[in-house]
Amino acid sequence: MAKPGSKHRVALGADHGGFELKEAIKVHLQKRGFPIEDCGTHSKEATDYPIHAHAVATAVSEDRADRGIMVDRAGIGSAMAANKLPGVRAALCYDLSSARNSREHNDANVLTLGAGLVGPDLALQIVDLWLETECTVDRHLRRVAMIEPGAKPPVAKPKAALEECMADLSHEDIDRIVRRITEMAVAGAPDGGAALACALCQTCVETNPDFVRQLVGAGADRVGHTPGGATLPRELAAYIDHTLLKPDATAKQIDALCDEARQYEFASVCVNPVNVRRAADRLKGSPVKVCSVVGFPLGAHVPEIKALETRRAIRDGAREIDMVINVGALKGGDDELVYRDIRAVTEACLDGGALCKVIIEAALLTDDEKVRACLAAKRAKAHYVKTSTGFGPGGATPEDVALMADAVRETRMGVKAAGGIRSYEDAQKMIKAGATRLGASAGVRILAESKGLTVSDGAQPVASAKE
Repeated sequence: MAKPGSKHRVALGADHGGFELKEAIKVHLQKRGFPIEDCGTHSKEATDYPIHAHAVATAVSEDRADRGIMVDRAGIGSAMAANKLPGVRAALCYDLSSARNSREHNDANVLTLGAGLVGPDLALQIVDLWLETECTVDRHLRRVAMIEPGAKPPVAKPKAALEECMADLSHEDIDRIVRRITEMAVAGAPDGGAALACALCQTCVETNPDFVRQLVGAGADRVGHTPGGATLPRELAAYIDHTLLKPDATAKQIDALCDEARQYEFASVCVNPVNVRRAADRLKGSPVKVCSVVGFPLGAHVPEIKALETRRAIRDGAREIDMVINVGALKGGDDELVYRDIRAVTEACLDGGALCKVIIEAALLTDDEKVRACLAAKRAKAHYVKTSTGFGPGGATPEDVALMADAVRETRMGVKAAGGIRSYEDAQKMIKAGATRLGASAGVRILAESKGLTVSDGAQPVASAKE
């Protein structure tokens, strides 16, 4: 164990697939002053990962090192090999959340990384966080003691265990439990349980529109709608990001955009970074959020610049970020770069308490590429996937929205349709296809049409703005 104020002694190893990443980690840690024991391999010549995983784990088990880090292509086999040694708790980590959790909850003393899963930038962030995080909560330390060699089998204490487990549950865990209970409750019921589920729920637009209105009135800023539903909500404002991204937008037009968003209670205004502070000041005291764009409109910025741009926008008042992916990397098959690009922005959003929406520019992609882009956004823990910038060769289509909605269906992610949505009919098609948010400069027109009104061109001051 490292003495207070001193650096952990680190045993570092890799097979040939992880050699380059190991060397990058070694240089990084040496610059930070960590004592390193290099357990090999020392070249790209083929070798077997269990040899080096065993060497790293042995250094930790024999107390020659406080922590161990082992890199292979996937990280899974090395974790298995390391965990064979007494006193070793090896954990495969693939993002910052798993790195933090492995230390806080499990007191992991060996980190395994997959060079095929994480790039060097993310890997160094994982390593830093993992080395800096400590396990200090009593209930976690007690559980760690239960998995030590020779520990007595734990005896369940139902009430206390339940209370502690509930304290540890995330929103995602609770959602999974609720879904499973619902599936069990409706099993064998007529119509696959649909009628029973509706009778129990009574909270959707079709069965109880007044309840949904109460939710919106109480402050809910998103109301989901089942794709393909027969009845659409008339109140579309909460779906709409009121947008003005054209390069020649004036301060007067930004003010008008914000005033309209406040009047009609749109979900947000979406503006270029230079206009974020003005919009935030204009909307102060309003429930309307400010959204900014990052890497816009080409997506060809490096990940670090996109992250910096995100942090600046959040400091200026943005609460939502629409980032453009590296389209060229996706089309070139470099899905790892696409992931790291998105993850850099997502991390900045999580740090700043903002939503991250990922623009894939669907008009430039094949269906396979659209799905891969959505999966990268899903892996990076983004909140939404979005169809278009509005500056590309085409905007949102119901087919793209349906494809994207299907790709992220098992998550809490939303789907934003943007580009070319200029009428109530367009909005209906997108929501039916699975969109949970619409990006539109013609928001006032859409809302008016939804109420059976007619809006003249003169009443829509930003009708030509790009989505």
